[in-house]
Amino acid sequence: MTQLLFSPEWLNLLTDPYAVLGISVAADERRVLKRYRSVAKLLHPDSLIQVDPATMALASQLLARLVNPAYQRLKQEKERAETVAMLRIRVRRMSREETGQPQSAVARRLLNLPLHKADIYYEQSVTELAEQQYQQFEQFESITAQLSELHLAYLRLKMGEPVIREKRTGIVAAPQAKPIQFAPGHDGQVSVNYAQRHYYRAQEYAKKATWLRVVAELRDAIVLEPDRAEYHSLLAQAYLMQNLTGMAKVHFRQALKFNPRDPLAIQYAERLHLLEPEKVAAKAGGLFSLFGKKR
Repeated sequence: MTQLLFSPEWLNLLTDPYAVLGISVAADERRVLKRYRSVAKLLHPDSLIQVDPATMALASQLLARLVNPAYQRLKQEKERAETVAMLRIRVRRMSREETGQPQSAVARRLLNLPLHKADIYYEQSVTELAEQQYQQFEQFESITAQLSELHLAYLRLKMGEPVIREKRTGIVAAPQAKPIQFAPGHDGQVSVNYAQRHYYRAQEYAKKATWLRVVAELRDAIVLEPDRAEYHSLLAQAYLMQNLTGMAKVHFRQALKFNPRDPLAIQYAERLHLLEPEKVAAKAGGLFSLFGKKR
């Protein structure tokens, strides 16, 4: 099997750790841990003895760059709550911009269900997709995308209501049916607060050279505030420290675009030839491979 190259849209999935792990947004810490252990076992080299080296290498990358960071973001209740809040903000934005129509049939069907049937259908659909998610890596991107859409569709149905967790099973309890309520008026202030929180945490992780966590935090921050130069420049540095030069250049250019005087971007601009006109227009098609490294 040849190494999979993910599309640019794939990077958006990194903002939904629930989709990466294949669990519902109502999962408690026990369900998160159980699923993480199951996926980690599937991706462990001892479980892949009979596969070719390329497949084993990809499994190692999936575990290190996606699964482990996703688990780190969901193992604490506070971070799970913040992740759900961030997903709710995405739902409100998509509803306001009328760009929220899902592509997958499973998410479209969920939106057409009455509220009293949505909870069970949602949990069952997540379980069915999760069973296939890591069985064949060729399907991983597609299934994870469906899970991400399913989460957003569910949160859209539950707009204005808390995500309720049943303590014993983790299944979402069915609240009394309420009409969908859209509250875009509170969106702006909350977005700024959450983006800043992600950025501050990223700065702390950078001090400890925990670059995978820096990337995870800043991708969330950029989803909320995509035009902040300091977010892009710190993300670029995190990529550079992992030898992902292509991705680093992309975000250093974004930082300079939003703030030509960004100190961190300027620090690396000359070294990476970002200030030369002929370099700035360099082709970007090959820069978006999630696992592509500088040769």
